[in-house]
Amino acid sequence: MKKDITALYCFIDDFCKIYERYEQQKLIPSCKQRDRKCSMHLSEMLTIIVMFHTSYAKNFKYFYKSYIEYLHKEDFPTALSYNRFVELMPRLFMPLNILLHLLFGEETGLYFIDSTTIKVCHNKRRYSNKVFAGLAKSGKSSMGFFHGFKLHVVINDKGEFIALKMTKGNVDDRSPVPELTLKLKGLMAADKGYIKQNLFLQLYERGLKMLHGLKKNMPNKLMILTEKILLRKRNLIETVFDYLKNKMNIEHTRHRSSINAFVHIVSTLIAYSLKKSKPSINWELKIPPHSILIPN
Repeated sequence: MKKDITALYCFIDDFCKIYERYEQQKLIPSCKQRDRKCSMHLSEMLTIIVMFHTSYAKNFKYFYKSYIEYLHKEDFPTALSYNRFVELMPRLFMPLNILLHLLFGEETGLYFIDSTTIKVCHNKRRYSNKVFAGLAKSGKSSMGFFHGFKLHVVINDKGEFIALKMTKGNVDDRSPVPELTLKLKGLMAADKGYIKQNLFLQLYERGLKMLHGLKKNMPNKLMILTEKILLRKRNLIETVFDYLKNKMNIEHTRHRSSINAFVHIVSTLIAYSLKKSKPSINWELKIPPHSILIPN
């Protein structure tokens, strides 16, 4: 079914005009760059890669040959062949990253943090995988062992991205937290995997209080009602992960290029950020002034 992509294309085209001016002023041109320009504009390529995640197609080759070369043939009259488009996908990595950072949400004072696995192959083929050799690492999550990466995400109560980071699969979930929450203040809910006293004190001194459950061997502590309710709403970030994986297909093991794999991941996050309706907390949660006490 053909969809109206006018609004999406206009938004991306306005961004590309600003990005191309920045590229001409700041970036150093490559000596190997050819003079002949590509017949397909950068805004068209970015629109196609974002459209893929909003379609019903689960395979980009099927999407390109069915949607772009057939349904949207009039919208993209100078469309490249599928093979040539895949060859040029690495040049989309930089503008996609800049666009993603521009789409980050507002700092509301209520945040949720968690990580999810990005598998690149089955565990039995981790030693023979050559696409991500030296990049992907084996790790363990709550669902068992995997080979690939971890996507660390911080969202607000509206379901908007606040901070993102990709790490290898063997990296501890607590390691990227200080960098991800550098400018945040308020309350942040996390699971038991983020329990660490030094990390809690470090964030608390900066004005960010991290809430989490208690393990069996930990002494029970009183928690105000606002914090307890926020901690019960932590499944909001799990809903976001479920949408990214099951609806937008952020994770699959058919990549034949590592840079194209990261283009696929970043474009998925952009497609989610452009959604009008996101998983969110549909009631106002006010933070009492005494909920965060900054020590002298």
